[in-house]
Amino acid sequence: MKVGRTLVSAEEIDTALARIGAQIDVEYEGKDLLMIGVLKGAFIVMADLARHVTVPVEFDFMAVSSYGAATQTSGVVRILKDLDQEIAGRDVLIVEDIIDSGLTLSYLLKSLRVRYPASLEVAALLVKEGIQRAQLDVKYTGFTIGPEFVVGYGLDYVGKLRNLPYIAVMEEDD
Repeated sequence: MKVGRTLVSAEEIDTALARIGAQIDVEYEGKDLLMIGVLKGAFIVMADLARHVTVPVEFDFMAVSSYGAATQTSGVVRILKDLDQEIAGRDVLIVEDIIDSGLTLSYLLKSLRVRYPASLEVAALLVKEGIQRAQLDVKYTGFTIGPEFVVGYGLDYVGKLRNLPYIAVMEEDD
């Protein structure tokens, strides 16, 4: 596998995050907002999104796994790191780098709803079209993409390439 064409440029990402940040400012004015980043991929998205948000916000992180070393989700979700704080009565915004099958996020939403947040929404930089196996309501979406495997801007291939400032398609070696 090798890094192929650029799918979303760094400038396009920043513009999308600024748009989402402005929406968050309007909708969470005067609320007790907690952003939850889904590690590892969402840490870059959440950091840059937070810079576009002006309402007071706290941060927490969860780590979940459904991939292992594969390029497609296994559908088996494991929580590797849970939240450090309670979410009951809080307005919670889950920040994701990418949603593909939706199985991991669906599992995560179910596990958080039983903790009684005041609200629970999702912001995702990327949503893959045509491969959702779980019906999800994503309130804030940066980009809708096809089924290709992508890297960069937090997204990895076997733990590497998260540091690319743009999103690229992975291609098979010739």
